[in-house]
Amino acid sequence: MDTALEAGDRRLLEVRGLTKVFGSLKACDAVDLTIEKGEIHALLGENGAGKSTLVKMLFGTLEPAAGEIRWKGRPVTIGSPAEARALGIGMVFQHFSLFDALTAAENIVLSLDDNTPIMDVARRARELSKAYGLPLDPFAHVGDLSVGERQRIEIIRCLLQEPELIILDEPTSVLTPQEADKLFETLERLRAEGKSILYISHRLEEVKRLCDRATVLRHGKVVGHCDPREETAASLARMMVGNEVQAVVREAPPSDIARKPLLEICGLSREPASPFAIPLRDIWLTVHAGEVVGIAGVAGNGQGEFFEAVSGEALQTGPGVVSICGHEAGRLDITGRRRLGAAFVPEERLGHGAVPVMSLSENLLLSRYSTDAARLLGAGGVIRAGAVARAARRIAEHMDVRKSGEDPEAAALSGGNLQKFLIGRELDRDPAVMVVNQPTWGVDAGAAARIRQALIDLARQGSAVLVISQDLDELFEVSDAISVMHGGHLSAPMPIGEATFEKIGLLMGGADAGAPPGERVAEGV
Repeated sequence: MDTALEAGDRRLLEVRGLTKVFGSLKACDAVDLTIEKGEIHALLGENGAGKSTLVKMLFGTLEPAAGEIRWKGRPVTIGSPAEARALGIGMVFQHFSLFDALTAAENIVLSLDDNTPIMDVARRARELSKAYGLPLDPFAHVGDLSVGERQRIEIIRCLLQEPELIILDEPTSVLTPQEADKLFETLERLRAEGKSILYISHRLEEVKRLCDRATVLRHGKVVGHCDPREETAASLARMMVGNEVQAVVREAPPSDIARKPLLEICGLSREPASPFAIPLRDIWLTVHAGEVVGIAGVAGNGQGEFFEAVSGEALQTGPGVVSICGHEAGRLDITGRRRLGAAFVPEERLGHGAVPVMSLSENLLLSRYSTDAARLLGAGGVIRAGAVARAARRIAEHMDVRKSGEDPEAAALSGGNLQKFLIGRELDRDPAVMVVNQPTWGVDAGAAARIRQALIDLARQGSAVLVISQDLDELFEVSDAISVMHGGHLSAPMPIGEATFEKIGLLMGGADAGAPPGERVAEGV
């Protein structure tokens, strides 16, 4: 047989010159990509490189401006997700689309394009879950499930549609190391069965472990193809950003910094605010000047409720439950805690960290008007538009925020670039206490290194930094000690010199959380 024909027979999906333009920005610029049958193909790139735009065109949620998509050798037009699924393309998004009040089976039924009876769906879901080692109770309510279990629903839902190509977007960002290993086993089995997987991840070590080939995007263009198993994480990152990624340096805190307790949490308990919220139970933690304390845990174990309590979105019963820089803050709201010298970056960027339809400078003003009134407001509260614009520009330059205009709406930025701006917005204040939830979720290697180094540098200048993250690599890179949150309980801080991935992973999975509450405080870390 002709070798060209043999190669063609292996090609499941081909993208030729695929282009998408938003205004003056070419999000995808003549992208070429080939995915073969039975391979796991990595799609790598910085935030804003065009990865999300590309897969949205493949899944029918965006229409290309130019170029061609070929499926099994013939040109196709994919006008909707239903059309993509009909071809044999399935997608598991980074952000789950599940209803907490419904069961797993009910959520799956909602996504199917036919009228399959729910009992048949439940039976097929259970069979698939057993076949692929993805334990799932079809009749469990989503609100009662861990994030790892919710991801299984998304994967089973995708597999029920019998796809030949599965697109996975940051699939391990919410998993423990043990859960990630189980996912890899499932993906390797799917590959062995001849299915293809397009794998998007910023975790380069797992790309090296799992993927057969990789396509790298930069500024909307393909800049390289490679076998990731023959590369190092550093060389992959260099392909993504175009130069060396600066290594994160975590030196010991300077000896001249007085180890004052700047953030103190004493016996924090909180009843669930909704039927699916996690109650917090007797949490004690002290973060001193000069140090970074990390909070590990699988999503959905109380981290969001904890952040709300520390930031002042939820007030405490007693003023002394939370103290900031020596001042009782338990009954103060976010503005009151900011005035004490604290800064906060929530997990959700759009809608929580920033108003989507407001510009970057307007979002800056919303969070800084009370603490920076002297610089940003004039007599009678008149906004100093020039000062606000200069501050926004300074932050964007310092954090390398890439944007399509001088002062675009927050929603116009890629997720990673908006995250850089939000982190920079708080760092720009030189806060005494910094609390950040998922600082680099969905952020590329270069931007992640910049953010992590900035958090370490802030601590080494004498601030107290509390980092809540599901990324263990990140926590081991930046933290001086790590605590683990599971089921609303917080373990005693473990000094980084004693911590291992196995120890922390076991705590994340529900192993003994450690010392009694009274022993978790006094000495801090």
